[in-house]
Amino acid sequence: MTWAIPAIAAMLLAFAAISRKVAGTPLTASIAFTAGGLALGAEGLGLIEVDVTDETIKLLAEVTLALVLFTDASNVDLTALRPEIAVPARLLGFGLPLTIAAGFGAAVLVFDDFGWPEALLLAVILAPTDAALGQAVVTLPALPTRVRQGLNVESGLNDGICVPLFLIVLAVARAESGAIGGGSAALLVAEQIGYGILAGLGAGAVAAAIVVVAGRRGAIDPLWIQIVPVAAAVLSYTIAVPLGGSGFIAAFVGGLAFGAIRRRVGGELSHMIEESGDLFNAVTFIVFGAVLLGPALGHLSWQVLVYAALSLTVVRMVPVALSLVGLHARGPTIAFLGWFGPRGLATIVFVVLIVEESGELPHENLLLTTTLVTIGASVLAHGLTAAPLADRYAAWFRGHPRPETLHIEASGEKPGDVRPRVDDGGEQ
Repeated sequence: MTWAIPAIAAMLLAFAAISRKVAGTPLTASIAFTAGGLALGAEGLGLIEVDVTDETIKLLAEVTLALVLFTDASNVDLTALRPEIAVPARLLGFGLPLTIAAGFGAAVLVFDDFGWPEALLLAVILAPTDAALGQAVVTLPALPTRVRQGLNVESGLNDGICVPLFLIVLAVARAESGAIGGGSAALLVAEQIGYGILAGLGAGAVAAAIVVVAGRRGAIDPLWIQIVPVAAAVLSYTIAVPLGGSGFIAAFVGGLAFGAIRRRVGGELSHMIEESGDLFNAVTFIVFGAVLLGPALGHLSWQVLVYAALSLTVVRMVPVALSLVGLHARGPTIAFLGWFGPRGLATIVFVVLIVEESGELPHENLLLTTTLVTIGASVLAHGLTAAPLADRYAAWFRGHPRPETLHIEASGEKPGDVRPRVDDGGEQ
């Protein structure tokens, strides 16, 4: 631990020095920090040697995800999203459950040793996506708005949706292994979800009320108004945990409540919490490479590699294609949306939570190795392809525009008969 913090700080400074030069290139922040972690970890130079069960690792991962969950939830504005809601609604409402089902089926086929709870747990752990791993995909203006918004909203919300699913399936898996009783598992899940919701609603509402009331009276300094959402995220998490609730559910619900109420006064409040989340996210990926991924690479097997490949391709892409049926999406759009489902922060945190209860699952090491290798493969594959494929798709889209809506009647269709199209640049 002596050289861990200086090594992490030096890596952050090194990337900051080239961050603008590498923006939009295949060298993403997540690739740089993961690779740096591997180089400086126990399997490399040994400068970052921290036990995976260290409380510091758990705290870092949990704080990072809490900030991200709160930020993503607080930025959700269903009214503004209404014209673009078709894609994220399909991806979350149909694509996510189908992805979990496909991941479960693949785990049953690939791993003979897994019981159904562990197979389902693996599928849920790898279901949430992380748009930050392919930042060019959600920031390139040349891409259709509906595609960018769809991937961004999907990534922002599926973490929060998967948290309660993860808690439920983990409790079932622990009960099946005999680590806890069935009744205890049900009570544990009920408390985590229930207290998490209550804590989040309370903290988010209080923080939003402060912004609304103090903002109208001009009583809050511009600097401190940026601190409010950070404090609200921390408050949501830290109230829920002592009560026995899930801090992640609390952070997500708190963000939803905060965002819904504070929009009455308008303004931008997310700079500090987003920058804090980015900093913690960078450190998390350094630690991921040094402490988690490095050791996992020493336990590779053909089953692990096959499942990782399936998880990043078939398990994601087929459900996405099925979820878009009826939206008249063209082949390149379906392939683009299907491919960009990176696995990142939420999955890392789920791994840390399982490690915390180490030894309670029959095939825990195999499950964790598979998850970590899949994340590592995603960091590399999605990072390297994000910018070039985004540029290529944008060029294809410009060269293959949809017919103007005004010409539809000439083809015999009535305007009222026109269904939403995924890749029509935002026009219905």
